Amino acid sequence: MTSTPTKVLIVDDQPSVQNLIRHALAKDPEIEVVGVAGDAYQARDLIKRLNPDVITLDIEMPRMSGLDFLERLMRLRPMPVIMFSSLTQKGSEQAVKALSLGAVDVLSKPLEGFTTDILQKLTQSVKNARHGQSAKGSGVVGPVIKGAPEQVSMARWNGKIVLMGASTGGVAAVEAVLTRMPLDCPPIVISQHMPETFLKSFAGRLNDLLPQRVQLGRHGTSLDQGNIYLSPGGLAHTGVRRNGRLFEVTAIEAPKRNGHIPSVDELFYSGVDIAENITAVLLTGIGKDGAEGMRELKQKGAYCIGQDEASCVVYGMPRAAADMGILDQQLPLQDIARAICASCETRRA
Repeated sequence: MTSTPTKVLIVDDQPSVQNLIRHALAKDPEIEVVGVAGDAYQARDLIKRLNPDVITLDIEMPRMSGLDFLERLMRLRPMPVIMFSSLTQKGSEQAVKALSLGAVDVLSKPLEGFTTDILQKLTQSVKNARHGQSAKGSGVVGPVIKGAPEQVSMARWNGKIVLMGASTGGVAAVEAVLTRMPLDCPPIVISQHMPETFLKSFAGRLNDLLPQRVQLGRHGTSLDQGNIYLSPGGLAHTGVRRNGRLFEVTAIEAPKRNGHIPSVDELFYSGVDIAENITAVLLTGIGKDGAEGMRELKQKGAYCIGQDEASCVVYGMPRAAADMGILDQQLPLQDIARAICASCETRRA
């Protein structure tokens, strides 16, 4: 628990919604609502004056959209932002874009009446956002697509595959890594904590953004160089397995693990029998999903990389792996692509 309440600024153009959010958050003694704003310009002035710890932000607002404001905010004054909007229903492109711009969470504002459940989720998300900030206070990942990320080169591929896991802050982090990967990157299988519909939108966004082919990892899909596979979520976890001399995606029908489908631990556990052929990567995220599976991989010969604290939105999952002493490297986000490629290339004589 923090020593002082989390200061929250509510940004929404509807007074009735402002009041509902304020009332719900004020019930929690760990939260203090310090102000409300009806548009981005009011929010800008209040941020300067009130210095909030967390912002809740609508998308559809007058004068400037929430997404435009989020992009500017993350460029000029990065801070934890929770998108709370009716436009984030059903895994919309707006929701995935908000996450890629650096929002730490996206919650759907109900179209027909607020419920206690959604307001409790918003309250918990606010507390997670505050507790999840890095020790240096600079853990929020801003827009990573602006400019031209430095492209990493790779010598001849050595046949290894990459298993990657992420949670809160992971959309922006995954994009930051992938935009630096070479066209002929090793096969990459990603387990990102998101609902099924969001994952479908995220895969589409990545496929439009990247030169590599990005697809949902369906059961039986072969793992080929220059291809990226995103877990589709839903009712099954995503894993990998050997098929003759090649590797392929496998669907794992199992309950939620660590509260998630897809689970990073399930992805990592699936690769234990082929661990010497794997580079495992843990990015930003709440909790410890992936750490136990990574330990099993490490014991069988996998190469293990974790994101460092300073560049994480939430230093949870990589911290769990670091505390176990199983990371071969712990790196800033911008250096992870290079480390992956180095581990997946044939060493020069």
